[in-house]
Amino acid sequence: MSKGLDTNIMIVGGGPVGATLALALQEAGVPVTLLEAREQGASHQDQRALALSYGSRLILERLGLWTELEPKATPINTIHVSQRGSFGRTLLKANEHGQPALGYVLSYGALSAALDNAMKNFPGISIVNGAEATAINPASDAVHISYRHQGREHAYSAAFAVLADGGRGLGDIPGLQRETKHYGHDALVAKVQCELPHDNIAYERFTAAGPVALLPNGDRDFSLVWTGKAEEVAKLLKLEDEAFLSALHEHFGDRVGRFLTVGKRLSFPLRLSYLKSVTAPHLAIIGNAAQTMHPVAGQGFNVGMRDAWELAQMLAQTVPSEWGSENMLSAYQSSRKTDTRSGLIFTDFLVNVFSNDIVGLRKLRALGLGLLDVVPLAKNRLVGKMSFGPKG
Repeated sequence: MSKGLDTNIMIVGGGPVGATLALALQEAGVPVTLLEAREQGASHQDQRALALSYGSRLILERLGLWTELEPKATPINTIHVSQRGSFGRTLLKANEHGQPALGYVLSYGALSAALDNAMKNFPGISIVNGAEATAINPASDAVHISYRHQGREHAYSAAFAVLADGGRGLGDIPGLQRETKHYGHDALVAKVQCELPHDNIAYERFTAAGPVALLPNGDRDFSLVWTGKAEEVAKLLKLEDEAFLSALHEHFGDRVGRFLTVGKRLSFPLRLSYLKSVTAPHLAIIGNAAQTMHPVAGQGFNVGMRDAWELAQMLAQTVPSEWGSENMLSAYQSSRKTDTRSGLIFTDFLVNVFSNDIVGLRKLRALGLGLLDVVPLAKNRLVGKMSFGPKG
């Protein structure tokens, strides 16, 4: 086992959130070491769709990446929110809120490739690919990280570390407690082509079985997110394409015409999960490693991007001797608490209120959607929160 002692910031997890943090720190000349479990370029062909808020676009602009990414992104100019079986609906339009778009759909691979290529231009970023963190132990003087790389065990002590690996289990990190709520639902994701052009409209449709979303992705395609009970989603995965497309049309309705084709279908379980504290001595946890939200409002990834950006600003404004101190960690936790909590509460509220058939609630939901559509102040506030979090 090799040992090292370094004052660099170590980032565990080189996905979009971790890479954004590494790049944002380069403006202040802060050196970082980034551990990424995947081999170099392994994620560049990943076609999973990410829903970027307008605020996330601004972060990517500040990093100098948006010019490269914009041709690969599909803008969302309108969001159509409706409830199955009722006339109440809300339309949110970018041109009514002073934004070029309400959001964008971009593949995970395209974003990862742009971030990875950008990091190569900064000698202050040291990337270790194929490195799997095996233990993270916060201490009063530093944070101690063990990782496996090329068949060898390594130990690293850093003045400050950031866990940005959303897939990592955190039960073995001292001082961290996680709360988790399982919805008992899964999300089915796929790319579908429809009879009618999408016209850069995203659809969020609430049903008693769970919300279903269609996000414009490419010239004529949509990215589908269809949620429902785990056993029902499992049945949908097994259907032949024609039967699946017919079931989707029956479930979603006729707003985009017939569904013509469907790509590879995948599913994952839905849960609400968050850490009671996102910091420990000399350690911060950001992105999905800190909080996981229901995808109903597309907030999770964008909250993680804001985690990375705000943590970078705080580190840049803090003298290195104070990195990981109680004062700095308390200030960071306080700065992110409102954003994280509002995202968790908002998504959980939507699922609990809209995904049921409680007598009398359907009419109230329809009335609420209808009222939202004719109250500009409420729509402005909603769009602001979706775009920028609590600062919107």
